[in-house]
Amino acid sequence: MTASPTLLSQQVCFGGSLEFYQHSSNTCNSTMKFAVYQPPQARSEVVPVLYFLSGLTCSDENFMIKAGAQRYAADHGLMLVAPDTSPRNTGIPQEAEEWDLGSGASFYVNATQEPWAAHYQMYSYITEELPALMEEHFPVRADRQGIFGHSMGGHGALICALRNRDRFRSVSAFAPIAAPSQSPWGQKAFSHYLGTDAEAWKAYDASELVLTAGYNRPILIDQGTADPFLSKGQLQLDLFEAACTQAGQPLTLRRQGGYDHSYYFIATFMGDHIQHHAAILCR
Repeated sequence: MTASPTLLSQQVCFGGSLEFYQHSSNTCNSTMKFAVYQPPQARSEVVPVLYFLSGLTCSDENFMIKAGAQRYAADHGLMLVAPDTSPRNTGIPQEAEEWDLGSGASFYVNATQEPWAAHYQMYSYITEELPALMEEHFPVRADRQGIFGHSMGGHGALICALRNRDRFRSVSAFAPIAAPSQSPWGQKAFSHYLGTDAEAWKAYDASELVLTAGYNRPILIDQGTADPFLSKGQLQLDLFEAACTQAGQPLTLRRQGGYDHSYYFIATFMGDHIQHHAAILCR
């Protein structure tokens, strides 16, 4: 049994309900927040659920406010869930000192290094505790779950799906950090959370995982060609594409001309991503 989450605010949206919650997380040993969009269909039936993992510096609010996903979720009868991007206010001294480490920058891993290990267990939170809470307290179908995300959250979505094929039946990403072991952002975060042994990083690197995961379900990725983080070596989509080819993993990687890393890019192609998930989850 999981404790009931506390409702913080609620708004009617496209005939459904947009809700923001907090709860006490045993996994992260802290108070965690998440947002839920319940489509109108959820008032009378259990519905598939789709998790969105946000990127660096984001919270549980960015996706629900900026992405324009609710209209498509209402059309297909999909519940949307957007967790916060990290634990917060844990008392870790360096937690809020740098924008790409600590608060808002969990990289969705289970930290093994102190002082992070006591709270930064986001991989288990996303793949175990949060789904259990949703299944107990919301009208979701446990056999119809998908996951997607943006940037750091795209990385999170890919690793969660590749390592949990039976839970996450569908996956997609916007401009993911697809080979974090080869990315300055990923190298910084992994060295703090997981230690300096790069071999341990492979468990959270999609370009490594896809070689042996046997996920085999279709992956959709959109990447803007004007994304400034491409030239800085942060995303490494070419490495992931090559790994998928080597493994025989179905991948649709769409390079979208002129688009950058922003929520304007995400909102433009959100309908396609919801359709990608609905085709798998809503049949």
